[in-house]
Amino acid sequence: MSTYNKNSGTQRPLCMIPGPVEMSNTVLEANSTPATAHTDPVFGEAFGQVIEKLRTVVGTKDGQPFVIAGSGTLGWDQTAANLVEEGENVLVLSNGYFGEGLADCMETYGAQVTRLRAVPGNRQPLAEIAQALRAKKYKIVTVTQVDTSTGVLADVKGVAELVKEHSPETLVVVDGVCATAAERLYFDQWGVDVVVTASQKALGSPPGVSVVVVSQKALGVLAARKTRVPAYYVNWNRWLPIMKSYEDRAPKYFATPCVQAIFALNTSLTEMLSTNSMEQVFAAHEKTAARVRAAVKEWGLSTVAMSEELCSNAMTAVWLPETIKAADLLPRLKARGVVAAGGILAGKAHRYFRLGHMGISATKDNGFVDATLRAVDEALEECGHSASAAASAGRSSPPRL
Repeated sequence: MSTYNKNSGTQRPLCMIPGPVEMSNTVLEANSTPATAHTDPVFGEAFGQVIEKLRTVVGTKDGQPFVIAGSGTLGWDQTAANLVEEGENVLVLSNGYFGEGLADCMETYGAQVTRLRAVPGNRQPLAEIAQALRAKKYKIVTVTQVDTSTGVLADVKGVAELVKEHSPETLVVVDGVCATAAERLYFDQWGVDVVVTASQKALGSPPGVSVVVVSQKALGVLAARKTRVPAYYVNWNRWLPIMKSYEDRAPKYFATPCVQAIFALNTSLTEMLSTNSMEQVFAAHEKTAARVRAAVKEWGLSTVAMSEELCSNAMTAVWLPETIKAADLLPRLKARGVVAAGGILAGKAHRYFRLGHMGISATKDNGFVDATLRAVDEALEECGHSASAAASAGRSSPPRL
């Protein structure tokens, strides 16, 4: 299956990687609106709605969204620059490539980082996290809700409960780039202090918008800093009055916002929330992910995530048979109208592939996931993999890590 591009009059393959994701036509149209002043009342209304709707998505009444031009990675810089001071301790729960990147970012801003690593495909046992919290006082604990390199789902609720029990002054920072609006997260209820995310994944709009939601507790930590924020563009003290002005529909200026990207994001959020509650959105992603995992079993393959409870509902990473490399599979998928992603784990990137199934691919009846699973099945067969033979012999064993 490919999708029709009405602007060029051509067919194009489905983009079924773990972000950027497929978008609705109305979102694409919102992204292609004419030039609009960032002080225009129409844009001010859209920006204000984005801020309000993001609170609904993450489940907070008084958390402060920061909506800034940039990628999801910019959210790391925002968090580290504003909340970390030189020499302070940060505990990073790393489940893969992106956990390591977040640790590097924290160190860039002077944090003394302790990395609690899990074997790829697994996550840290809560008892191990509790032990680390008892051993040392941390300013921040970070957890990547879904590490896009492995498709492993972290236990954010469990981590937040441990922090509340053992170190209630510690801030809980969640990297939700590949999770927000696909995985369950209840910001206020769970006691989360920061969620970092971006527009191009389950939020369902084009890349270009960095989204960070910050608790009042974390803003209090910012206000109590002993040193200046070591950054200009990502300094929340500069952005906070801008966010408040747009929410009040009275725009002020610090740096030019990404006008069309915010129009598109507002359209996507409106579509998501006008016909569904967040509970329905979460349930749709869970149902879709279960279908994908069932297909993986039918192919006689294994997910990188080591068990069902560790599997993300936004994406799935799949180990390939020993005889097939990602470079063999991906072109055959594209020939069938589907773009998937290879692996990114060091030394193992060629051994697995990754599928995204978030946003409208999960919440709308558009056939995108069915077409993707059918394409994978056919491409595996063309590569010489017999799904029926593999399934009858038992699933292929994942490589040793």
